[in-house]
Amino acid sequence: MKQSEINFNIELDENHIPEKIVWAAPDGGVVGAETQAVMLSVWDGGAQEALRIDLWTKEMPVDEMKRFFHQIFLSMGDSYQSATGEEDVADEIRKFAEYFADRSGIKM
Repeated sequence: MKQSEINFNIELDENHIPEKIVWAAPDGGVVGAETQAVMLSVWDGGAQEALRIDLWTKEMPVDEMKRFFHQIFLSMGDSYQSATGEEDVADEIRKFAEYFADRSGIKM
């Protein structure tokens, strides 16, 4: 059986605030790439709940964070449709993404 790894290295300041985030996914061609934010969710089937890690560096600009959220909402719609086949619900998620973009002032 093949195994694959995705790694995150987080440099923290004295107050445990991320200063630098570097990640690698060698099978995807990513090695030592720096990023300003990461949101990771995993499913705990036993507890029937999502567990999350949300990190961003001190230098992450608010306008980029808003765009990050917008793109996550859009991709959630795509993932939901792929996972469930429910296009109508996926479209509602995408509509929310557009509403969010408008309300947060990032509408293009």
